[in-house]
Amino acid sequence: MPLVELRRVSKRFTKGDETIVPLDDVSLSIQEGEFVSLMGPSGTGKSTLLNLVSGIDRPDAGEIEVAGTEITNLSRSRLADWRATNLGYIFQTHNLIPVLTAYENVELPTLLLKLSASERRQRVELALEAVGLSDRADHYPRQLSGGQEQRVGIARAIVAHPKVVVADEPTGSLDGTTSAQVQQLLQRLNQELGITLLMVTHDSEVARIATRQLTLDRGKFLEAVTMT
Repeated sequence: MPLVELRRVSKRFTKGDETIVPLDDVSLSIQEGEFVSLMGPSGTGKSTLLNLVSGIDRPDAGEIEVAGTEITNLSRSRLADWRATNLGYIFQTHNLIPVLTAYENVELPTLLLKLSASERRQRVELALEAVGLSDRADHYPRQLSGGQEQRVGIARAIVAHPKVVVADEPTGSLDGTTSAQVQQLLQRLNQELGITLLMVTHDSEVARIATRQLTLDRGKFLEAVTMT
């Protein structure tokens, strides 16, 4: 059974007199442990797809099932509960809270879970260790480099042990060297920890780190490449 499945999903937006269709009757299956990258021209529905898989937005037609739950018609409160335990999100611009330390930023998702203080501490420490930032736990975002901030963001995305992690241009704001480091980290999380990843990127070199590449254009998937 796929971990993520979209069945004949469509999404439309109205802009003035124009109807924009970023997703037009698309279907997609992602297996547990896969690393899928999604490319395509700007405005072709890549981020829309991430928002649908995350339950941030709803499709106009079709069904979406993630981690055994059909999320299309869940209420906002049930979606919030589902998202807290099943989904991690990596942003392009880190989205760290500047008045919180790296440890406290990573800890935030665990506050939504029914965990003891010791369980929360263990998860945060393991997540920071996984991204190589155990020695920066007490640092504030302003004391970190851009690459370190993004690694904190990745630790925050995995700390709740989600079934799926979605990443929206996770290297888009980084220089070449730092981007390469983050790419290696994402690969390691997928290969060594078995984390299922769905990543949007505009960079074909970044897309190649995934085990499967998809291209989205005019609301349709154009190709799928499996890396060996």
